[in-house]
Amino acid sequence: MAPQFPSYTGSGPYCYTNSLIMVAGAATGRPLPPPAVVETLTGSAFGFQLIAGTLPLFDPYAWDPELGLDQAVALLGLDCERTAGGTAEEALERLRAAVARGPVLVGPVDMGLLLYRPGTPAPGQGDHYVVVLEAGADGTLLLHDPQGHPYARLDATAFLAAWRAETVEYTEEPFIMRSGFTHEREVTAERALKDSLPLAVGWLGGRDDLPVPPGTLGGAAGVAGFARLVKAGLDPDLRLLHGHFAVRVGARRASDAADCLDRLGLAEAAGTAREQARLIGALQWPVVTGDDPALLAGLERLAPTYGQLRSALERASG
Repeated sequence: MAPQFPSYTGSGPYCYTNSLIMVAGAATGRPLPPPAVVETLTGSAFGFQLIAGTLPLFDPYAWDPELGLDQAVALLGLDCERTAGGTAEEALERLRAAVARGPVLVGPVDMGLLLYRPGTPAPGQGDHYVVVLEAGADGTLLLHDPQGHPYARLDATAFLAAWRAETVEYTEEPFIMRSGFTHEREVTAERALKDSLPLAVGWLGGRDDLPVPPGTLGGAAGVAGFARLVKAGLDPDLRLLHGHFAVRVGARRASDAADCLDRLGLAEAAGTAREQARLIGALQWPVVTGDDPALLAGLERLAPTYGQLRSALERASG
């Protein structure tokens, strides 16, 4: 029997989840479930994908944060207005009008162009989501950056450069924002999680109804593709991405999903998700130290768990 460890509590790169909780909670006057639940409702924990044969990520085949946000919003019984596109001037005017009514969820943005962050400008550092609180007459914005920067202030021109999201590969739309959140129906956290189970099965099964770049693989096939990249000599930028972000967010997502499945009494699925969390988390050391034999061994153990989790969830939701 596997040892029972406490659930993880601590920081994690849940930018869109924390931003959604801040904005929707303020707009509706109703507290949302904790980040572990909301992140699980986005579907992000249920799969693995190797995008275009070159970018391995611990999230489902064909998934991206925009799809995840829309899924969580619907499952939580919420609605909102999503706008995008136009010129920079039009986008700033939309943002000013929206923020006059309340906080606005903005993103994706290019994290490397948020100039209050140390080490910037550095375009292409990664996608990110923030909450805009005010658009001042002095040409600056006040915002909550959920990656550790409450009440950050930034020049509007600089913010617009980040908000164009030109380096964010999963969207071609600039200036995406969500505002005007409303509470459309009563939904408990347990009900939302139960309703999410068929969607989780769909993500784990590989969504062929969504566009993906050629060469993209999901689940065990994607993990095997990641192993091939390691055997060929892992690109230093890719090693940096996984050392700083991808492994820790993947382990956190799987751990939170396990807790949510436990909450529903789904012991088999929860046990598989918790084993995934341990296997993904154990990749951090070999990724950072360059111990590729250990990294390959970990990926080999991880690969079959995606099919196992799908089977367990099918039995639970069928």
